[in-house]
Amino acid sequence: MGRKWQNIKYKKAEKDKNTSRIYAKFGREIYVAAKQGEPDPELNQTLKMVLERAKTYNVPKHIIDRALEKAKGATDENYDEHRYEGFGPSGYMIIVDALTNNVNRTASEVRAAFDKNGGNMGVSGSVSYMFDATAVFGIEGKAADDILELLMEEDLDVRDIFEEDGIAIVYAEPDQFHAVQEAFKNAGIAEFTVAELSMIPKNEVALSGDDLDQFEKLIDVLEELEDVQQVYHNVDVD
Repeated sequence: MGRKWQNIKYKKAEKDKNTSRIYAKFGREIYVAAKQGEPDPELNQTLKMVLERAKTYNVPKHIIDRALEKAKGATDENYDEHRYEGFGPSGYMIIVDALTNNVNRTASEVRAAFDKNGGNMGVSGSVSYMFDATAVFGIEGKAADDILELLMEEDLDVRDIFEEDGIAIVYAEPDQFHAVQEAFKNAGIAEFTVAELSMIPKNEVALSGDDLDQFEKLIDVLEELEDVQQVYHNVDVD
């Protein structure tokens, strides 16, 4: 399972090249989460999770504060969550999650990204069944055995725990996110290298040469779309 962690590490490394784009996406996600419930993370579990993930991407406080203030105001900007699924030119699988205030625009832009880069949009469910929705935590400088013991003390049975590059990685069920986070908090662990809900592929494919170049271009084009929040795939990027 460890190799699938590479995809998350790759995403986090790529964000360093596109910080303004990443911050804008977080601003929208924080606004929507706050607007859907209370703007107080202690009273809004979804917002709390988004803010925890924002911390791991070093999103500046002023970006977070601006989004929260906007949600508290009279602004009535409505966004809907939409998922698009498809295939790359070599048959690898892609999931695109978007927050949009114009579904027709977003669907058209995502379809164009696939079409112009050799891919194909699929129907809903054509790809997602090959991924597992997963709560992922990364804790630097901790051994997997220590993390296992800590979680057992809290009566938490997670999906997997392993070590990679000096980081203990925890895979848990999505509905365990807050319980796992609270268990770490109780143990004095409040900083994570990753803390997010992800879609982990059940199997991966390796690409090389032109196929790899085309894959990277397609993912870049999708991630550059303003409405796209997350792009998941089953390509081994190690």
